[in-house]
Amino acid sequence: MMAENKYHLVTSIEAALSLAKQHVQSFKYIAGGTDVLVNRFQGNDESASLIDLSGIAILKEVHADTHFLKIGSLIRLDDLKKHEIIKEQFPALLKAANEVASPILRKTATLGGNILCENRCTYFNQSAWWRESVGYCLKCDGEVCIATGGTKACFSKFVSDTAPVLISMNAQLEIIDEKSLKIIPLESIYTGDGINPRNLSKTAIIKNIMLPLDNSFKVVFKKLRPREAVDFTSLTTAVSLVQNGKIKIVIGGIDPKPVIVEGMLDVSETLIQDAVKKARIVDNDYYSRAYRKEMMILYLKQSLEELNNK
Repeated sequence: MMAENKYHLVTSIEAALSLAKQHVQSFKYIAGGTDVLVNRFQGNDESASLIDLSGIAILKEVHADTHFLKIGSLIRLDDLKKHEIIKEQFPALLKAANEVASPILRKTATLGGNILCENRCTYFNQSAWWRESVGYCLKCDGEVCIATGGTKACFSKFVSDTAPVLISMNAQLEIIDEKSLKIIPLESIYTGDGINPRNLSKTAIIKNIMLPLDNSFKVVFKKLRPREAVDFTSLTTAVSLVQNGKIKIVIGGIDPKPVIVEGMLDVSETLIQDAVKKARIVDNDYYSRAYRKEMMILYLKQSLEELNNK
């Protein structure tokens, strides 16, 4: 007998965690729903319960303390531009947020939802009948990665646009779980495993995304996709520079997790070579592996030149 689907709208973090514990075997948190609900429609998510966090007011706040700007995980992408401190100190985050999906979707999609966006692959993110006809892959209980022909690893790609920019600026996450509150670097939640791409507890809730206020970041963001709106990324690059000349390169859309390379501006060519070596690019995208690799190198060179001239 099929389990009854249940929808729960909560107004507090405590209520959400309590429900998550009750339904831990089969539930999903939702907020904007722009990722979860599409996956459900395609048959890629069959969770019996949905716990809607959109009624929790504390997760929609933006405020600064002595050292950090704290952005609530449920702030809508379109609403980031309403906060002067973000516009003045973190304009690259606004640029990245404005590149996500389409104007209509950005009025619903949340910042927390975007950094937790499910990994994607052209062989997985299709309708149920399409996946059945082409053959099931490792990400949907098959025996082979269709993109590579391998049997050991899924290379579904990390597709968040805001996370690379946030990571380039050393963002941290304030995470609440049943028994604790902890602060961890954003990049630490990504595993590199295409099937299980994040190592967060299933019941964990991101309360705030925290950006340091004591650094003066210059960031260049670039994105490759077939159309200017709607399409998920085929390649996202974010390159940051701080006053001491330190560079942080973060690349999305080409690997199951963000590709991160750090070093000094005066060895920029070496940094690009390191990024190319670390990136596990496979043919699971609209664009070919070779083209995305070429564009990655081009974007990084352009970004480093722009930073050098700022």
